[in-house]
Amino acid sequence: MSYTALYRKFRPDNFDGIVGQKHIVKTIKNQILTNRVSHAYLFCGTRGTGKTSTAKIVARAINCLSPKEGNPCNKCEFCRAALENRSMNVIEIDAASNNGVDNIREIREEVKYPPTEGRYKIYIIDEVHMLSTGAFNALLKTLEEPPEHIVFILATTDPQKVPATILSRCQRFDFHRITTEEITQTLSHYMEIEKIKAEKEALHYVARLGDGSMRDALSILDQCIAFYSDEVLTLDKVLDVVGAVDNRVLYDMTEAILQKNAVRMMDLIEQIMIQGRDISQFVTELIVHFRNILICNTIENASALLDVSQEEYQRLQSQEISKEECMYLIKIFSALQNDLKYASNERILLEVAMLKLCSITEEKNIDDISAKLAAIERKIERGIPSFEPAPAKQIKKTSSHSNVVKHPPVLSQDRKEIKEAWKDMVQEIESPSVKGVLSQVSLEFKEETDQNMYLVCDYPALQKLVKKYIDFLQQKTEEYFHKSVSFSITTQQEYNEWYRCVYGETEQKTDDDAEFESLTRSYFPEAEFQE
Repeated sequence: MSYTALYRKFRPDNFDGIVGQKHIVKTIKNQILTNRVSHAYLFCGTRGTGKTSTAKIVARAINCLSPKEGNPCNKCEFCRAALENRSMNVIEIDAASNNGVDNIREIREEVKYPPTEGRYKIYIIDEVHMLSTGAFNALLKTLEEPPEHIVFILATTDPQKVPATILSRCQRFDFHRITTEEITQTLSHYMEIEKIKAEKEALHYVARLGDGSMRDALSILDQCIAFYSDEVLTLDKVLDVVGAVDNRVLYDMTEAILQKNAVRMMDLIEQIMIQGRDISQFVTELIVHFRNILICNTIENASALLDVSQEEYQRLQSQEISKEECMYLIKIFSALQNDLKYASNERILLEVAMLKLCSITEEKNIDDISAKLAAIERKIERGIPSFEPAPAKQIKKTSSHSNVVKHPPVLSQDRKEIKEAWKDMVQEIESPSVKGVLSQVSLEFKEETDQNMYLVCDYPALQKLVKKYIDFLQQKTEEYFHKSVSFSITTQQEYNEWYRCVYGETEQKTDDDAEFESLTRSYFPEAEFQE
């Protein structure tokens, strides 16, 4: 005997085998038990949710000679004829290929005649939304006032295309998408029947790929079993068959994106290509991954909204990435997903998108700017500077091994000279990271009795960064001017308030000019601005 696909072999033969549609099963069983069968039903739902299977069960149950609690017995003559597709009273029509007016006219002529056996003649019209406008109009009168022995069961994946005049004449049942957990349990039961060993993680991943469709999940599982015949089905084997990537790659790529580690990104993409994974599938899973992190960061106790295990949920919660960054990355990779449909070389597009995430660009979109600010805030909270920490280590090493030379303290007349030469000294600093920080700072001094030199920062975050380099700055200043200088760090607002109290007015730059200069200095440390 020829092999039967799993989705056909395990097609349910009674209402108890319908997965995830209890609201529909209970209603129809009660109608059959109380003899309140409607003349027309409309089954709506996505693919693989059980519409056609339920229609066939209804067709057998309402004519069954010995039903059991609303279920067909599947043993009487009528049930066996229907199961073997030789019943004259169950007519299945594919509206996709029989969508003309003439096909419906044939039905109108046939419904006049009573069934050869049993109480009802049942018409199952699949994908009914494919009928033409003329065919729908021809069906209206028959559907509204059919003979007592006729039952119509219409099935569709797109109820929006069904005219309202048809909808109003049917009892509508909406089939829900089957949850991942329900599909996993069902697949596990089927594997026990087939006497095939499969890990729970593998079945759970197959269920996720099914995306709410039992038929899709069974088809994927059938393919995996055929590829790894007589072997234990593991998650890695499923990933090999479907061309997907392990979740570990998603977490590794996320970490590389947050660290802007281009080398690590390229290594991960190389691994994906070597393993023969599908780039489009990887991008899709990456979008879902950031979506799951976004939900975890936004909604408390969001485990019910995510089709993941408890261990996976806890790992998602531990990801230190802001909502703004998640939304920004979802937008970037969604655009990439659309571009991949027309790409001749998907790898290049993915690599370009990753490298863009590592580069400094002028962002004009508020979402992009919010994401970058969120990344800076996260680094500051961790105590990690936005710039590379390597120069700081070199600074400490230099200061610890160099001979300590005492210089005379700075005098009042020296402070003006130091202020004028401040920019020249900053430009001579070799470390790009330190130069980038100090180029955003202005040097001021107050009364003659105050011996401090004030490092004025435009915003508080910059003040925190400058504190990290204060020891190096004092050493550099003493080497440059041969004077012992005492620095104090303040914000632009605090300095302006002191200036206003002493002199009665402020000659500082406007907020727009200060913001423009601050942003420009961060990208172009060597740029000079006229006072």
